[in-house]
Amino acid sequence: MTTAAKQTIRVAIAGAGMVTRHHLLAWRKISRVEIVAICARYHKNAAARASEFKIPGTYDDVAAMLEREKPDVIDIATPPDVHADQVRMAADKGIHILCQKPMTSDLTSAEQLVADVGDRVRFMVHENWRFRPPYRQAARWLTEGKAGRVREFQLTARSSGLVTRSESGRPFALERQPFLARLNRFIIMELLIHHLDTIRYLVGPLEVVAASAARISLDVMGEDVALISLKAASGAFGTVAGNFSAAGFPRLPQDRLELIGEKASILFEGDVLRIIGESEKTIRFDRQESYQQSYDNAIAHFVKALDSGDPFETDRLDNLKTLQLAADAYRLAGM
Repeated sequence: MTTAAKQTIRVAIAGAGMVTRHHLLAWRKISRVEIVAICARYHKNAAARASEFKIPGTYDDVAAMLEREKPDVIDIATPPDVHADQVRMAADKGIHILCQKPMTSDLTSAEQLVADVGDRVRFMVHENWRFRPPYRQAARWLTEGKAGRVREFQLTARSSGLVTRSESGRPFALERQPFLARLNRFIIMELLIHHLDTIRYLVGPLEVVAASAARISLDVMGEDVALISLKAASGAFGTVAGNFSAAGFPRLPQDRLELIGEKASILFEGDVLRIIGESEKTIRFDRQESYQQSYDNAIAHFVKALDSGDPFETDRLDNLKTLQLAADAYRLAGM
């Protein structure tokens, strides 16, 4: 299925939370796209985002929005527990789907959803972390052979978001994204799923060999610290780890990447990406620009593949592999 013959792609947005602002900034950079409507559980939230981006239609019911607006695409940026219903609604109406990660809250329901949708519509999971400029550059260096074969890897994310408090007295992370407090599965499914996908993108197929997770903060229901040990099909081994209660770290999660290769190593920390060894280069990135660029790149990729009929890089079948890693991490962590 392609949209190459269509001059305009009509897009409806499900959700009006924090992340949708980044989605909408990305969509409006594509001249062929028209945002026709936005829906949120609380209509006032949809109306506020619509006012900001001059979106003509506002709704508090996704089914009504799809029935009336008949968009070509739905961009689903709602909480994971309603993703499956909204995906099925869209597929039943022949509407192509871009759905925020995680596709669903667990692997079993995601597998059932993928089976139900089949090939009726195009279906991409918005897994944008791998589209961040530093990781795209690291992938280019790997493809060019500058590092040689990767032997070891580490990707960590640290945040004091559950330690530092906002003016209201709430933890900063929960002031910014209140739904995090209610998640029974938190840091692996909400944050480290990005990092599992990014490491898959960089070093290839992976299996989880061990995992540990725990809850430090009493302000959340789920785990806020985890360490996942992995082995790549190539023989490389390493870890993905995260901590939302890391005192002294920035309030927003910051990544640190190490890819130890035979000829050179690739390191990313703060705003700086380096390759050291046989090849030497340092690139500095603007953090805020890179963050938005990940949304821009993911959505531009969605539109390009929709037009051409080429596979999505993070289509629903590929994303099941990332969800499998998350499921294995929870199982091995005894959760």
